[in-house]
Amino acid sequence: MSFIASIFEQSPIIALFLSLAGGYWIGKFQFGKFQLGGVAGSLLVAVIISQVGVKIDDGIKAVLFALFIYAVGFESGPQFFRSLGRQSIREIVMAVVLALSGLATVVILARIFSLDKGLAAGIAAGGLTQSAIIGTASSAIEKLGLAAEEVKRLQSNVAIGYAVTYIFGSFGAIIVCVNILPWFMKRSIRDDAVKADAEMLKGAHAYGPGETPALPELVGRVYRVETAAGQAVNLLEGAGRFTVERVKRDGRIIGVEPRLLLKQADLLLLVGRRPAMVGLETRIGPETAGGNGMDLVVTTRDIQLTDKDFAGRTVAEILSSSEELRHGIYVLGVTRAGTPLDLADDTVIAAGDIVTVHGVQEDLQRLAGRVGPAIVPSDKTDFVFHGLGLVVGLLAGLLVLRIGSIPLTLGAGGGALLSGLVFGWYRSRHMAIGNMPIGASTLLRDFGLAGFVAVVGLQSGQQAVQTIAQSGLSIFLVGVVVTILPLILTMLVGRYLLGYRNVAIFAGALSGSRSANPAFGEILDKAGNSVPTTSFAITYALANVFLTLLGPLVVALV
Repeated sequence: MSFIASIFEQSPIIALFLSLAGGYWIGKFQFGKFQLGGVAGSLLVAVIISQVGVKIDDGIKAVLFALFIYAVGFESGPQFFRSLGRQSIREIVMAVVLALSGLATVVILARIFSLDKGLAAGIAAGGLTQSAIIGTASSAIEKLGLAAEEVKRLQSNVAIGYAVTYIFGSFGAIIVCVNILPWFMKRSIRDDAVKADAEMLKGAHAYGPGETPALPELVGRVYRVETAAGQAVNLLEGAGRFTVERVKRDGRIIGVEPRLLLKQADLLLLVGRRPAMVGLETRIGPETAGGNGMDLVVTTRDIQLTDKDFAGRTVAEILSSSEELRHGIYVLGVTRAGTPLDLADDTVIAAGDIVTVHGVQEDLQRLAGRVGPAIVPSDKTDFVFHGLGLVVGLLAGLLVLRIGSIPLTLGAGGGALLSGLVFGWYRSRHMAIGNMPIGASTLLRDFGLAGFVAVVGLQSGQQAVQTIAQSGLSIFLVGVVVTILPLILTMLVGRYLLGYRNVAIFAGALSGSRSANPAFGEILDKAGNSVPTTSFAITYALANVFLTLLGPLVVALV
């Protein structure tokens, strides 16, 4: 044991990564419907390792948490601000009700059982499965002006409360959202999910990952000119929704111009929408298998509309503004603030909309040069943008507002979260800057949170074991109430005040308002489709903010 302790003394980072590896390994095991998960597993392993004695710098914990909370805010930013509208008032109320009822439950129980600020905040973090509360509460405790030993004790108690209550926090949310809610509504999640899916799709098919239609909308065909001989390219294209992309004459490729006259035996590569390609043999000539040089690379690209000359105009108006602009461009979809729009010729495009277009590279570059920048996929992270975002957030976290003798502050965690939300929203409006690939964001979020929690466990594990042995049962029971009661109250508000009828949508909103990822996974499994996702996404984005900010509030009110 002394040998292991000496290794950790020389390199405490080994203890950190050992906690992560062991924690995620343990977190993979399933016990019925329950799975511990990598974050809670890392905390558990870190507490075990801490028994040999590990000293690790607080700066590591601060950096890891800042990265995690900023990434969460950046991912949720566009969705968060988009959800703040009349169309999502029910989801907003759900998230607010759960956050307020959770805060009230924690504060009342803390006063009844004489819990200190650290234990109360830890119970809030574990019972509500919002691990970020650990960081925001710890930051708030540092601002209280207490002695260093007292600050360390309270911060250790945050980890203790979290460790004791987290497991049932996850399991209890599954019980309420997956079992109690359908029993209460007297309908199944699966039946209502199928019903809602049919209403939304209106007969259309939603393709999952790896799925493609057997009859794609856009196709390419090669024809040998016979009946179209002597006809100009622009006249041929005007007869249908397709374009002539390549012409092969006498064994060589020639330039395609609008007034080019077609000759007998020319080979034409046509690209267009599938219905327009049906029956062209009678107007052009027989379809062929193609030939050397007739293949062409086409690209699907997202373009953000920024040119004011095109904002407020319909798709048809934009594409018909000039023949040069229209040629070879096929609009596949339009999204506004992440939400797909119904695509039609009369769909009005607004500044900032993302238009998904299909065509050859030359045509796409011509379009992008006129209407706005093309969003080129990249695996590079814009560290200038995100470095500035973290600086702004951490500066905001230094601000302290005092109400009487009570200090209220966002702390480093709340500041980084708020900055992430704003910078994520700004990035959605200016897609040419601020790139962060999904893989990079996922790494920051997962490693930041798990690493932060592991450091907390390593620093306070020894004291945690002693406290759990003395009062673990009472803390656990308080955590059960903190988990169940806010969910039940929010469920009643959703049913009787907000009028939720569809169980699948209701379950998604309820689990999201608690940011209960394990419960949401079970809901999706029961639903068999993605119907609960929309309501979950809105309340989840809000809950990431509201629940995280409970940390300073609990510290201030207990």
